Amino acid sequence: MSSRELAINFSALVDDFWAHTIDGLAVGSIYALIALGYTLVYGVLRLINFAHSEIFALGIYASAFAIHGMLDITEPRAGLSLVLTLLALLITSMAASGIAALVMERVAYRPLRRRNAPRLTALITAIGISLVVQEFLALRYGRSRLNPQRLFEKESLFTFLGEEVSNDKVLVFVAAIVLMIGLDQFVRRSRLGRGIRATAQDAETAQLMGVDIDRVVMLTFLLGGLLAGAAGFFFLIFYEAARFNIGFLPGIKAFTAAVLGGIGNIRGALLGGLLLGIMEKYGAALFGGQWTDVFAFMVLVLVLLVRPSGLLGESLGRTRA
Repeated sequence: MSSRELAINFSALVDDFWAHTIDGLAVGSIYALIALGYTLVYGVLRLINFAHSEIFALGIYASAFAIHGMLDITEPRAGLSLVLTLLALLITSMAASGIAALVMERVAYRPLRRRNAPRLTALITAIGISLVVQEFLALRYGRSRLNPQRLFEKESLFTFLGEEVSNDKVLVFVAAIVLMIGLDQFVRRSRLGRGIRATAQDAETAQLMGVDIDRVVMLTFLLGGLLAGAAGFFFLIFYEAARFNIGFLPGIKAFTAAVLGGIGNIRGALLGGLLLGIMEKYGAALFGGQWTDVFAFMVLVLVLLVRPSGLLGESLGRTRA
């Protein structure tokens, strides 16, 4: 790209700065929800669960199945009908991903934990699970692009600094923030949350103090799965399309967001997701849409070089109540 083209793109970015920012916040909210799963599991087990991206994909396909198979939606809805539909689909998506995460922990990871298997074994297992889930989705729904029925008409809800803000972006951002705040308060203030933090800080001491480690690990995977399912639902609302391997790129970007904010830090996952979404949109505006996915990897490399612990860097076990 020539300097002249870059200058033109920079001028366009400045002109549409708030539009790109709004888009980045919506996309970043989805990344943040997925990143929380990576953060929770890493905080408790010091394990990078790369199969988490497929838990997110299962949430997308659970919503798509409910749209056409359970609710038989053939046209956009409005009013109370729309609200009930959105709630039903959100619950369906979260339940499907949450159950899948529990099954994955019970069948794949727990036996490895009890045998004190090397972490590399768990990493290879995660990759294997990802491939199995991808092929299952391809077998069930095909390898072509899936375009489910639109749930509601996307239209401008209000104007912010001269930019129109559509209702789907507001829904994704607000709902994601509410879910993330709810998780943060649950981990900080509830008894089960204290068990998660104690296990993250020192599993052996927590066990001696009466904490059921298996229960904590199951709860951790369940919470991550529920939020990944919610992310899948919002992803489907925002993009209205999916493929059998849709989990890979958002999963990698969510992992980048977790590292950016400080993996093992719940608030860091929120901050990292929002920042990554915004930077991705700015990068695409400057260098072209073909660089959108590459930009996330560039951010990951830079963060690991400059600040490996992330922006906040505080581990889950040292989170204050």
